[in-house]
Amino acid sequence: MAEAYHVDSDVGFINELAGLGGEDLKKCFQCATCSVACPISPDTRPFPRKEMLAASWGLKDKIVGNPDIWLCHNCGDCSTLCPRGAKPGDALMAMRNYNIFEYATPKALAKAVADPKKLPLLLAIPAVIILVLGLVLKLFGVNWLNFAPHEAVWQADYINNYLVDIIMIPTFTGAIAVFALGLKRFVADMHANALADGKTDKQAIDPAGFGRALLRILPTIMKHEKFNECSENRDRSTAHLMVLYSFIGLFIVTGCFFLAEWVFHIEGPYTQVNPVKWIANISALSLIIGAALLLKNRLAKEDQVSGYWDWYLIGLVLALGATGLLTEMARLAGFVGLSAVIYFVHLMFVWSLFAYTPFSKLAHLVYRTTAMAYNEYIGRK
Repeated sequence: MAEAYHVDSDVGFINELAGLGGEDLKKCFQCATCSVACPISPDTRPFPRKEMLAASWGLKDKIVGNPDIWLCHNCGDCSTLCPRGAKPGDALMAMRNYNIFEYATPKALAKAVADPKKLPLLLAIPAVIILVLGLVLKLFGVNWLNFAPHEAVWQADYINNYLVDIIMIPTFTGAIAVFALGLKRFVADMHANALADGKTDKQAIDPAGFGRALLRILPTIMKHEKFNECSENRDRSTAHLMVLYSFIGLFIVTGCFFLAEWVFHIEGPYTQVNPVKWIANISALSLIIGAALLLKNRLAKEDQVSGYWDWYLIGLVLALGATGLLTEMARLAGFVGLSAVIYFVHLMFVWSLFAYTPFSKLAHLVYRTTAMAYNEYIGRK
């Protein structure tokens, strides 16, 4: 006689997934076409069939902390071939979004980032922070803000670098702390689920072994090999690679300029032939082009669910690249007052990138990398 299994269905969980883009998952009748069609699904316990079943039944514990939902790169092959129009790719996207909410701290901020009505408030926060801290610096005799036209040739002449670093360094550090808290729970849940499902017999995670697994999967991520195995949206890999390497390039540039100013005391402005400036300009252009390609691909896929999270990410990436380049162009053209205003807006977007990334779709970079490393660690191919 078969062993009975008690199903504790969470209807609220089903409804939340529907609101995050998985409204068609109930159409699934478990034909397994999606798992067969997926070129990157493992041979043992393949996705997304089991995830579609668990989500349809409201089995939240089978979705939260499930590394397989992060192995999916949302190429769309499964959704295209689904005979019922259940759109498994969109359903898995909704599950990933839910996981980001689940591991976010504080959850109230995560809900605000996902709410388009809260966007004006979220953008106003960095503006207020810059203005208030700037006024505090003014009390200590630091002339932090100067929109008046003059012979300035460097952003620090109108928005003091002390102010920028006082704001950005704690914000960036706070974002890392939020990710750390979420990843600690995420890895623990993945391991508990793997033990329960018999995917691993390792009772505890070896940090050194996990680190080696992470290094092994980095080339796959940096080359976007999994994207290229998909057929439906293979061209998306180009846009994603451009955005990824743009962020890496701009991170390197920021680090170089920070060291130049605060460690080696090499003050700006830096000439346009400076190699670091070349990296900065190329990265900014790549960021804009990559975001434009993402926008083009989204608009072309009318059968794919595109929620607010998708548009928020694309808009933020475009805004970062555009305001950064426009600041430099206005400064070089001698429009110092205009350059100061654009730079102020650029700093608002930079702060938003740091502060809101753990609660936005961009968090998938961290969670997917961690999930891929974990599967490599336990030897699941």
